[in-house]
Amino acid sequence: MTTTEAPPAAAPPPSPAPPVPAARKPSARRRLVPYWLLLPGILWLLVFFALPLVYQASTSVQTGSLEEGFTVTWHIQTYGDALQEYYPQFIRSLLYAGTATVLCLLLGYPLAYLIAFKAGRWRNLLLVLVIAPFFTSFLIRTLAWKTILADDGTAVSLLNSLHILDVTSWLGWTEGSRVLATPMAVVCGLTYNFLPFMILPLYTSLERVDGRLHEAAGDLYARPLTTFRKVTFPLSMPGVVSGTLLTFIPASGDYVNAELLGSTDTKMVGSVIQTQFLRVLDYPTAAALSFILMAIVLVMVTFYIRRAGTEDLV
Repeated sequence: MTTTEAPPAAAPPPSPAPPVPAARKPSARRRLVPYWLLLPGILWLLVFFALPLVYQASTSVQTGSLEEGFTVTWHIQTYGDALQEYYPQFIRSLLYAGTATVLCLLLGYPLAYLIAFKAGRWRNLLLVLVIAPFFTSFLIRTLAWKTILADDGTAVSLLNSLHILDVTSWLGWTEGSRVLATPMAVVCGLTYNFLPFMILPLYTSLERVDGRLHEAAGDLYARPLTTFRKVTFPLSMPGVVSGTLLTFIPASGDYVNAELLGSTDTKMVGSVIQTQFLRVLDYPTAAALSFILMAIVLVMVTFYIRRAGTEDLV
C-alpha cells in the first residue's frame, strides 16, 4: 500500500517594498544663497572696474580740449596715432618688465626652494623677511635705490672692480661707470620691488611637492640635477606661471621706477600715460595708450598661459 505525500505549501508572496519618499526640492531661497554671496563681489567689480573701464573706453574716442570740453566723436585714429608716436616706450616697457621677471625668477626660485625644503624651523622667519619690504612705502623703497646706486656708493665701486660695468656699458644698459639714470637702474628697481610677488607663489607651489618623490628619484639613481629637472620643476610650474604673471603685469605698467631711477631715455609707457593724464591733459591719448597696453599684455598673458599648459591656471 503506497501513500502519496502532500505537495509543499506555497511560499507567501513577498511584502511590497516601502515607498521611497520623493526628494524634496530645495526652496527658492536656498537656491539663491550662492548668488547672494557673490553679489558684493560682483557689485565691487562693476563699480570699481567695469564702469571705469567703460568710461575710459569712451574717453579714448573723444575729441576736444580741456577748455572747450571733450565729446565722443568715435575718433578711432587716436589709437593709431598713439601707437605710432609712442611705440618705443611700449617696446621699452615690455623689455624692462621681461628682464625684471627673468631676474626675479632666477633670484626667487632658489630662495623659495630653500624655504620650502631646507629652512626647517627658520621657515617662518624667512617668510617674514620676504614680505618685510611691504611694510615700507613703495616710493621710499625706490628712493633708497638712488642711494644704493649712487656714483660714489659701494655697489658701483664693487661692480667697477669686477669689470661688470664694462660689460653692461657695452650692452647699453649703463653709461661708463654710472648706473643711475640708465636702464640697469630701472631694471634693478623693478626686480627689487616685485621680487616678493615671485617668491611667494613659488614657495606655495614647492611646499605642496611631496618629499617622498625626491627620495624615490634618489632610489632610482637619479642625480640631484635630474631630480630637479624631471620632478621638482615640473611640479612647481603653477607657481612659476603665477609668479611670472604677478611680476610681469604690474612691472609693464610701472612708472615710479622709471621716473626716479631713470632718465628721459628710459621712460616707460606708464610714464607717458601719467604725463598725458596729469600734465598734458590729453585724456583721449592717455586712455588710448592705457587700452593698447592692456590689450598687448592680455594677448601675451593668454599665449603664455596656453603655452605653459598648467592645469591650475588654464
